[in-house]
Amino acid sequence: MDKQVIHYGEFLSPIGAITLFASPNGVSRLDFGCPEDVLPAAETWYKKHHVKADLVFNSDIIEPIVMQLEEYFSGKRRFFDLKLDKIGTIFQQKVWNNLSEIPYGETRSYRDVAVGISAPKAVRAIGSANNRNPLPIIVPCHRVIGSNGALVGYGGGVDKKEYLLSLEQQHSMHAVLP
Repeated sequence: MDKQVIHYGEFLSPIGAITLFASPNGVSRLDFGCPEDVLPAAETWYKKHHVKADLVFNSDIIEPIVMQLEEYFSGKRRFFDLKLDKIGTIFQQKVWNNLSEIPYGETRSYRDVAVGISAPKAVRAIGSANNRNPLPIIVPCHRVIGSNGALVGYGGGVDKKEYLLSLEQQHSMHAVLP
C-alpha cells in the first residue's frame, strides 16, 4: 500500500485547540489539542487502521472544515456538509451513521442508539464505538448520554460535552444555515 498524504491543520475553538485531519477521501479525524500534542497519537491511530499516512500541514485544505466549525460554534450551523472518511469497523460506522441522525440540540441514550441500529443488547458496544469516534463534533457523539440523563464520558472531557450540548440547546430555537 502506498503512503497517502493526510493534511492537517489547527482550529482555535471556544473549547480549545482542535487539530483536523483530511485524507483524499474527506475529513478523517478531529483531535482535541494542538498539533504538537496530538500528532504522535494520530500517527499511531492511522497505522493501527492500516493507513500509511504522511501527515502534512496544509491550512488551505483544512480551511473549509474550519469554516463549518466556526459556523457551528457561532450557532449558525446545525449540520456539517463535509465529505467524511470514516475509518473504523462496519459496526462502528453503523453506530456513527446513527449518531449523525440525532437532531441538533437533542440527545439520545446509549440504549436509544442500540435500538436505532437494531442491536438493542449492544449498549456496551455502542459506548465503545462512541468512544472510538474519530470525528467528534462532526459526528455528534456528544449527543449521547446515559439512560439516567447523566453526561457520561467524552473523549475531550465531560466539560467539552457539556459546552457543546449547551451551545446546541441555546441555538436550537434560532433560524440557522442548513
